[in-house]
Amino acid sequence: MKITVCLQGKEPIEKVYDQPVAIREIAEEMQKEHPYRITLARINRHVKPFNRVLTYDGTLELLDIRDPGARMCYQSSLLMLYIKAVRDVAGSKAKVKINNSLSKGLYTTVRHVPITEEFIDKIEKRMRELVSMALPITRMSVERETVMDVLREKGERSQIEGFLNTPDLQIITVFTLEDVKLAFSEELVPNTSYIDLFEVRKYRHGVMVRFPHQSDPSRILPFEEQKLLYDAFSEESRWCKLTGVDSASDLNRMILNNSARDLIFMNEALHEKKISEIAEEILKSKRRIILIAGPSSSGKTTFANRLCIQMKVIGLNPLYLGTDDYFVNRKDTKLGEDGEPDFEGLDALDRKLMNDNIRDLINGKEVDLPSYNFKQGEKEFGKRITSISSSQPIVIEGLHCLNPVLTEELPDEDKFRIYISPLTQLNIDDYNRIPTTDARKLRRIVRDAQFRGYSAAETIHMWPKVSRGEDKNIFPYNDLADMFFNSQCIYELAVLKKYAKPQLEKIHDDQPEYPEAQRLLKLLQYFVSLEHDEYIPNNSIIREFIGGSVIV
Repeated sequence: MKITVCLQGKEPIEKVYDQPVAIREIAEEMQKEHPYRITLARINRHVKPFNRVLTYDGTLELLDIRDPGARMCYQSSLLMLYIKAVRDVAGSKAKVKINNSLSKGLYTTVRHVPITEEFIDKIEKRMRELVSMALPITRMSVERETVMDVLREKGERSQIEGFLNTPDLQIITVFTLEDVKLAFSEELVPNTSYIDLFEVRKYRHGVMVRFPHQSDPSRILPFEEQKLLYDAFSEESRWCKLTGVDSASDLNRMILNNSARDLIFMNEALHEKKISEIAEEILKSKRRIILIAGPSSSGKTTFANRLCIQMKVIGLNPLYLGTDDYFVNRKDTKLGEDGEPDFEGLDALDRKLMNDNIRDLINGKEVDLPSYNFKQGEKEFGKRITSISSSQPIVIEGLHCLNPVLTEELPDEDKFRIYISPLTQLNIDDYNRIPTTDARKLRRIVRDAQFRGYSAAETIHMWPKVSRGEDKNIFPYNDLADMFFNSQCIYELAVLKKYAKPQLEKIHDDQPEYPEAQRLLKLLQYFVSLEHDEYIPNNSIIREFIGGSVIV
């Protein structure tokens, strides 16, 4: 039997076995040569548990948390360990809920138990004891009705409710760690010794469970306060309560009951109210340089245009600029580490020209603004000769707008910074979260297929490069923002499913993007598709991705 072993980041090795062999045996052998913990295995691009015995030729991928699937496997396994420790320390009365990602970790709450430093210390100590015991985490995949009986027996009300309105989900995997039985949407590691890198700390009214970041899988990065994002998630929680949608099951129920229209209208009204509040804050600040930044597929263009309208309503008359018009000529674009032109980096922009233009406009001068010709790869002039009055603000939207270096020649006291991102508080159940990154990725897959001529495979292939650019150019600066706009639409995954699912299904198992496509398809199984989206207003953020927008 020939097994081609692909250890992440290394050249494939062909191994020959004269009898069946478990994936775990191969993984343990290869772990000696690998600096990071192997947490996930795929055979011929299909995720398989470590106890699977191989009896045929194939390609075995052994992955660490630099891979999206392996990363989610580690996080879900760590949550299983955390929930087990909480119940061991506080008993079954303690109810854990995984709320959202924050500061290279997950923010969780524990109901019916006082959150003290002493409690946190006991939880972390118990988790480390469980890791040292290398306790097995077993799995069984069964039909939904059988799973419901198992979860009902264990009193897992949140998960039972989560499966009630998910008709597409027929086979569910339940994992067992001693007396704890929980369903997870991701694969888990085979035993507790695999999840030895973590940090548990008290934070606000809850508990932070932190894990290694893909940029450095060997350690826990230093904790960074993210007050802006914490407050944004708190606001999103209030929005969920107002709309009555706190989980995928709640959303599915509203769609199945034909109540989606009111939910859409309420979500859009909340967005408009927030944009109006931001415009009022800009007016009060008397600042004239409005900088808007956010990661890929945040809806920056729609938001910027809607903000300009709200600013006009209150007497401001903003000039809108996009940083895309300040790209350096394509022939002058610097190369990245991969030898390809780096269009994501700060050096891709003509910063001096941009700063000069903004300064001259603020000082009342007439300016010949550039228009970038993407076909020719050059800036063009003479088409937008503009000046503004002494009271007019300038709205600037782009990837780097929160980076102080971009506008370093302009006075800070004139800048009002806004960070935009879709931060989803809508989870599958109390233990299975929906990563914000996955929501953005699905947005981009739909938009790229609809308007940019890219297949889902091409978008998935490009995503790691996009993600690295965000880690370098956006996320380090989001706490510099004066205000945050959460562009998530509570109903959006039900809408995106209709558009994304056919695109993802085009990716076959002979393509390297197949595993990620399958992971996203599995996530979409938890949602009922909203087939009729005519109630979504034509100025909605989500229209930027599915089409029909009148504002971009």
